[in-house]
Amino acid sequence: MSRRWPDHLWIVRHGQSAGNVARDAADAAGLHVIDIAERDVDVPLSDLGKEQSTALGRWFAAMAPDARPNTVITSPYRRARETAALVRDAGGVAPQSVGKIDERLREKEFGVLDRLTRAGIQQRFPDQAEARSRIGKFYHRPPGGESWCDVILRLRSVLDTISLHHAHEGSRVLIVAHQVIVLCFRYLIEELTEEEILAIDREGDVANCGVTHYVLAPAADGQDPGLRLAAYNFVAPLEATGTPVTASPDAPAAPR
Repeated sequence: MSRRWPDHLWIVRHGQSAGNVARDAADAAGLHVIDIAERDVDVPLSDLGKEQSTALGRWFAAMAPDARPNTVITSPYRRARETAALVRDAGGVAPQSVGKIDERLREKEFGVLDRLTRAGIQQRFPDQAEARSRIGKFYHRPPGGESWCDVILRLRSVLDTISLHHAHEGSRVLIVAHQVIVLCFRYLIEELTEEEILAIDREGDVANCGVTHYVLAPAADGQDPGLRLAAYNFVAPLEATGTPVTASPDAPAAPR
């Protein structure tokens, strides 16, 4: 039987960012625009986000060296890169592990809705609010932005890359990215429908530093070995250290 996957695949949302904090403050104040000085790509972790990332790294570090991730693939956004670096600094990756940045793992692009709260979207772009309500978030693409389907398209090639370069015994891959990325990977890996993935999304936001974990399952019924979901939105690494769990959407407050 051929194999397409590593032994383990972890997909993690970055730690809490300064954008998460600013978004919550804007919503609480009823503002239309989120007050952030940086580009979205440059938004750093908050102090709590750094604490969360270190706690996650210590959880990985408690594993045997030959069980920790040995390849780390990261979104180019600062908050994801900082999360990955703190996981590494805490000893959470295997010795001689490989780190890579992949722009295909970037946050969903919000286009003209970037940095607007829900109230701001309704006030400035009521036509987009109506279109999104009518079409649904899976297919709605704001001007200059992406739909979930657009994100899924680029993630298909990420999975092809993983299959090409990391589908061998002993390969353990950690991806550090964003909330929509985590959900869209679930859609692809588990071959879900639009209705199924949106039902998962409605259950609640992906936690900052929440872990989604797949393990390589043995071949069965003539099928090639495949990935089996072992955990989704797993936050025990934070809870075990008393680190607060946060799950606010990222800075652009447009509906994901």
